[in-house]
This record gives sequence, structure tokens and C-alpha cells, in this order.
Amino acid sequence: MSVKVPGAVRPLIGFPALLRGHGFMIAPEQTVSFLQAVELLGPRSIEHVRKAAVATLAPQPEQRARFDALFDMHFLGAFGEPGEDEWQPDDEMQVQDDIGTEEVVIGADISETGQAATGAEALAVRALRAPDDAETLRRFSAALPDALPRRRGYRHKAARRGKGVDLARSLRAAMRNEGEVMSLKRQRRATRPRPVLLLIDVSGSMKQRSDAHLALAHEIVHAMPRVEVFTFGTRLTRLTRALRLKNREQALVEASGLVADWDGGTRIGDALEAFLAVPRFAGYARGANVIVLSDGLERGDPSAMIRAVHRLAARAFRIDWFTPLAIDPEYRPETEALRAIRPLLASLGDASSTSRLCRAILAIGEVRAA
Repeated sequence: MSVKVPGAVRPLIGFPALLRGHGFMIAPEQTVSFLQAVELLGPRSIEHVRKAAVATLAPQPEQRARFDALFDMHFLGAFGEPGEDEWQPDDEMQVQDDIGTEEVVIGADISETGQAATGAEALAVRALRAPDDAETLRRFSAALPDALPRRRGYRHKAARRGKGVDLARSLRAAMRNEGEVMSLKRQRRATRPRPVLLLIDVSGSMKQRSDAHLALAHEIVHAMPRVEVFTFGTRLTRLTRALRLKNREQALVEASGLVADWDGGTRIGDALEAFLAVPRFAGYARGANVIVLSDGLERGDPSAMIRAVHRLAARAFRIDWFTPLAIDPEYRPETEALRAIRPLLASLGDASSTSRLCRAILAIGEVRAA
């Protein structure tokens, strides 16, 4: 079924397409965000449209001049050169096309194998594999609600002993005994699961574990009542809605299409600061069990990661960090940032395999929060 696009909207939709034609990596959801931002701003002038484009289409600093030239050419009819008319990737940009997957890596610091951390940004589309250990995940999902720490709720439930008197039950019992109060019924505050915030590193150094971590996230979303899932590498992406799909294969396909920075650089501090900068996102961490799946190999400013984790720890009930590098029981953090935040972590566990990670998460309730 074809959808007729209003004439006034066509130039706005055409601008992201123009950027893609000149080498910019623009995801479909960014186009939608651009249209929503323009609607929010009015717009009252062409500069409002420009601000909306910069905020939602997010050009890199080194691409800003070409971005503005293309904007002027598209919206103002200025035919000045946007850099080079026939643009070719330079020495600091590699374009790879591997079986239908287009990946653009920006910067000279590139991890060819995906085994080391890098600060470069890679935008790619990736198909997630179904997990090989479905039975392990099924048992993990069944045991999880009783394993994670809980909090006292506002509702009460019947109890055999306690300080609280359940007046309604006591009166009903008295009516069955001709108004004679034989004993006072007791009640206590019921407990409820704490919210869970799951932060998953999808950078190049975590390439071998990304598929398994997303499958694990799908199980956690369906096992617990309040779960939020975000991925980070060089960008921050919320996957909660996609992972709520009951069918695992459909959920993973939907999630893989939302993440644009698969196997790219590692900017943990920037991603966490972006998370905390959005009040709605920061609210997800309040009183939550925060689970971070990352090797902690920060290639950005370590002080940004340290500052962000301090702010996150001030909101969360506890932070548990799981890394595939902790396969050795004697593992000690090697990066400056991870060493600095270690006192803020309730645990630093092993995520080298799905079974080890499941056991470590189920043991969270046995470790006192920091």
C-alpha cells in the first residue's frame, strides 16, 4: 500500500536521503526524529530546521562544514561545493561491504579483528544469531525473579506474626465467633522486585558476546516486571520495546535493526552521560538493580566514565558489572576508569560464557550492595 506524502514534507524527507548519498550514515529512526523535531520547533525560520537537523541527524564535528553546505544547497538553493562533488573516502575512513552488510569506520584507530577496543565509530547493520543454550536461558528465566534483590512495597499481605494488625481480617474472624475477638490477625508489607536496568556494550571488543547478551536481555525482559535495556558503543540505543516481543527470533531481528553502532568504538563515559542527560532515562536507574555487560575498555576520556558511574551509582540501588575478561578468578581491572569505579560496584563478575553469566546474575542477591 502506497502512502501519499504531503508536498511540504517532501523536502524534509529528501534531506536525509541527500546526506546518505554523500556518505553520511543516517538511520531511518533519525529521519523520523528529524521530522518530529521540526514539528516541535514550529518552525519559524530556516535556522530552526537547521538546528533540528543538527540535533537529530548528528553529523560528526569534522563533517559539519559539508553538512551545512548540503543543507544550504538543499533548502536554500545555494550551489556552492559541499566539499568535493564526487566524494571518495579518504585514508581515515574505510568502507567495507561484506555479504550485504555495509560498515563505515571513521578514524585511524581501527580494530580489524574486533578483539580490541577502539575509539572509532562504526555504523553497521547486523543479524543476530539465535542462542545455542536455550535450555540454560529457560532455567535462568525461571529462577531470576527470586534471585534478584527486592524492595518493600506499599501493599500489605497476611502474615503469621508481625507488628502490623490486619483489622479487616480480625473483624471478619470476630463475626464468625459471635463478635468475640479470639486473636488479632497480623499483616506485613509485601515485597516487590526492584526495577532492572541492563546496559549492554556492543563495541568491537565485545563482538563475540553481543548476540548472547541480547538473547539474555530478552529473557530478563520477560522474566521481570520492570526492565529497561540499552546498548552502547559510540551511541546509546534503547531496545526495551523491541525486546518485549514474545517471540525471541522476532525480537532479536527488531533489536538488530535499531542498533547502528555494532562492533564499533568504545565510548562508555559518553554513552552513560548521554543516558543520564535524559531525565526519563535517568529515572529508570532510580532504586534499580543496574547490570552492565561490558569489558570496560574505555577509549574515550576516563574521567567522563568515572564521573558518569558516580552519578549512576547515586541513583541506583546497586551496580553489578560483568566482563568476559573476568574468566580468571584472580582478575583485576587494568584500565584506569574501571579501577577507579571498582569501589562503586557491588560485584565484578565473569561474563565469558552464557552459563557463567547466568550463574553470576543469579548470585546477585547473595552479594551485599556497595
